[in-house]
Amino acid sequence: MRVLPLAKDVALRAHLDALVASTDRASRLANDPLGLVHGFARDDDREIVGLLAATLAFGNVVAIRRSIGRVLDVLGERPSEMLARTSERELTRRLEGFVHRVYRGPDVARMLARATKLRGKHGSLGAAFARHVDDDSTSGLVHALAVLGDELRGPSPARGLSHLVPDVRKGSATKRLLLYLRWMVRRDDGIDLGLWKGVSPRILVIPVDTHVHRIARNLGLTRRPDASLRTALEITHALARLDPEDPVRYDFALCHLGVSRACPSRRDAAKCAACLVKPVCTKWR
Repeated sequence: MRVLPLAKDVALRAHLDALVASTDRASRLANDPLGLVHGFARDDDREIVGLLAATLAFGNVVAIRRSIGRVLDVLGERPSEMLARTSERELTRRLEGFVHRVYRGPDVARMLARATKLRGKHGSLGAAFARHVDDDSTSGLVHALAVLGDELRGPSPARGLSHLVPDVRKGSATKRLLLYLRWMVRRDDGIDLGLWKGVSPRILVIPVDTHVHRIARNLGLTRRPDASLRTALEITHALARLDPEDPVRYDFALCHLGVSRACPSRRDAAKCAACLVKPVCTKWR
């Protein structure tokens, strides 16, 4: 069933395209965890640093970037090489005292150590992921994400690790893992990295946080009240009507529209006056 008539889809795409085009990528990346991943030139380092940055993307962005930087200080200039020659026990020792929200050093060390083993076995995390994408659909992606999560957590994971790498089968929006997939799969457009060539961007699911959820409701992309996986799938389905080949390309612009507080929680004539999506916002219809 269509949520919006075709004419409104056309208008919505036009305004979202304008929003994407107007986004200052350089300044936004400077205040985004992804900006730290761009600081590495090699694909193997970007893949492992991307996993670290995405999974720690929980809370205030200043604190997030500070915590990522604390781990990067341990990993050094060539994180993939350092991890390949460092045991989980040694990495845990070097991350002693690390805390970010509910995550601790041992949680991060276990995830990175298991990711390194996967990379050694398959050549890259992308190759490990792609072999479990059993069909060209979002359901195929969810299945592969569940298997990847199992591999990264390992048996009997601690509470912090279970939150760091959540299980998509439990209904969580798994925003941070879906964010990582967006970074790795979407083509290199100055924001995302396009490292995983074996996965199509058409099957990606939008990472839903409080900002994206609120704006998606304002735009009529969903009416669901919760930031769950079902809500993420509903928003993605709506965006796929606008761009079936790359439905999550609007995510970065939408997220930063909320992070920057340019889109307020309530209708605000002063703040909303210059908003490029105001004409298709349900608050102003």
